[in-house]
Amino acid sequence: MSFAPAFAAADIHAVIFDMDGLLLDSERVALATVAEAAAELGVEWRYEVGLALVGLNSKDGPAVIRRHLGDDYPVVELYDAFGRIYETAIAEGRIPLKGGAVELFDELDARALRRVVATSTRRSRAEPKLAAVGLLARVHGMVCGDEVARGKPAPDIFIAAAARLGVPPANCLVLEDSNAGVRGALAAGARVVMVPDLLQPDDDVQAAGVPLAASLHDIARFFAGRDR
Repeated sequence: MSFAPAFAAADIHAVIFDMDGLLLDSERVALATVAEAAAELGVEWRYEVGLALVGLNSKDGPAVIRRHLGDDYPVVELYDAFGRIYETAIAEGRIPLKGGAVELFDELDARALRRVVATSTRRSRAEPKLAAVGLLARVHGMVCGDEVARGKPAPDIFIAAAARLGVPPANCLVLEDSNAGVRGALAAGARVVMVPDLLQPDDDVQAAGVPLAASLHDIARFFAGRDR
């Protein structure tokens, strides 16, 4: 995978990060957790349903689950069991940083570039996750899934994040691992790079010419090449 964005580092005045699957290697933990929750309840679960939830917030997820598994699926009970198991994983520090995250934050610090996290996760869960890996104190704000009217792929969260930074979306670099997040960033008018995790870019994302990076190490090297 060759990282070759059409824009220059000098065009970027601030960075907007997704969290799960981008800064944190959490999607695999989440998929294993929801499967465990379903088994605990004795109900069906399919891996592809979990993949369909990647990038979505908890308000939009139930409709996806019911579309795949039926209108009578016990979504509330599943979310409750998932939350209990997942909160334990967070508390026990079982959700690690993605490679290159610290390197990238160091590069942004060196260039005094501000950053905000725009995550579909609700704030009460997102803050402890970032705090556990030492990143909460290194971001200049967060916009969370429970703080916007519409979740990804709507642009709301990215527009709010750019406003929080005081930077026009066109001068913000959004880093995303999900197709839903990429679509939302494009709709907001931001620069966007996809760093695939569990999902590869869909046809529309490829057609939009969204650059791909193999890891956050690529993004750190991109900024390292910028004149100080």
